[in-house]
Amino acid sequence: MRTLTKWSVADYQHMRDLGILDHRRCELINGEIWDMAPEGAFHRFINDRGAEYLRRILQDQAKVFEAHPITLIDSEPQPDIAIVRLPDTLYLKRHPYPEDIYWLVEVADTTLTYDLNIKRKLYAQASIQEYWVINITDRQLTVFRDLHNGDFVSQNTFSDGSIHPMAFPNIAIEVHKLVNIPE
Repeated sequence: MRTLTKWSVADYQHMRDLGILDHRRCELINGEIWDMAPEGAFHRFINDRGAEYLRRILQDQAKVFEAHPITLIDSEPQPDIAIVRLPDTLYLKRHPYPEDIYWLVEVADTTLTYDLNIKRKLYAQASIQEYWVINITDRQLTVFRDLHNGDFVSQNTFSDGSIHPMAFPNIAIEVHKLVNIPE
């Protein structure tokens, strides 16, 4: 009988520190090291533009990380955008933990099914309060909220209008600034 070796976060971080994974775009998901899909031009554009927009809106209220790891119990994923608590000096010696995270954003083109299923469940089970998926193809934003029994109960999809993040209910984020690609 064959079994899969599960890696701990400490094992994975040690491999990273030793340089074993230097030439691999990968992340630890539920104890398994997964290769990450390559980013296309639209993915990079939407990610950069979205992160810049969120930085402007959230200045001095939150840190906006792009494609940096977060640390969960048995995973170290690299969400496209992570909105986390200040001060940013908290993350000099560690990555953000779930209690540091306001919400996460994934930008999906070829990874839509993965982001809507595997990543959604991973983030919900880690008690991340809010999770957004930007669907590049359909130019839509799906917002997951309201945790119950390790999953999000609420799922809403938007093409326009404004979203008020749970952590910052007085801030309106315009959906079109996150999902539109110039023609």
